[in-house]
Order: sequence, then structure tokens, then C-alpha cells
Amino acid sequence: MSKKKEKAFLIPGDKIERLIDSNEGCIASDRITVDGCKVGFMYREEPYQNGNPDSGWRFMAGDESDEYMENPENHSIYLVNTICNYDREIIPFLHSAPGTAYIRNENGELVLDEEWEVRED
Repeated sequence: MSKKKEKAFLIPGDKIERLIDSNEGCIASDRITVDGCKVGFMYREEPYQNGNPDSGWRFMAGDESDEYMENPENHSIYLVNTICNYDREIIPFLHSAPGTAYIRNENGELVLDEEWEVRED
């Protein structure tokens, strides 16, 4: 039986600053937290409350393949505040309603992704 490999996070836990007043969780890919990419795509779905406060936010670099995202070892649950430490540019968008998505444009700015639609699984 193989032991799960510890992730080498770009920002050590003791270096995470309190940037927002929230204890809600989110899902983020390792492309952000391990590889250090900026958030290139973020969307908010209806929060999944299973005893843990979920914000509904999902953060990706934007270049992850379906195959990459289907591997649960490539993403984890974090506090939204943690992801803000990796990319502070997401903070102004965090109060957006579920069903909203943002994508980084050719100028490197996060803009509303009007073509994105929530996937019903």
C-alpha cells in the first residue's frame, strides 16, 4: 500500500495571512497551491453544506485538463482566505452570487465569464 505523498505548498501554512473575514471553504487545484499559478478561472456554485461551511467557490489556474481534475489528488479543500494569499486579485469578486464565474482575460485581468454555465451532474 502506497502512502499518500505530502504536498509541497508554495506558501507554508505559518505564512498565511488573514486577508478576509471568512471561515468558509473552497476547492482549489494544485496548479495554484503547489505550482504557484494565479487563479485563471473561478466559479461559484451553490454551497455544499455537509457540516462544514462551504463558500461554493472553486479555483483553478485555467489550464487543467478534465483528466487532471478527475484525479482527487490534484485538488483539495482550503479556506477561501488561504487562496486569497495565493492570489489577492480574487478578493473583490468573492461576494458574487452562486452561478457566477470569472476568467482571466488576455490582459491578465479577472473578468466575468458570461459564457460559463453551471454543470448539472
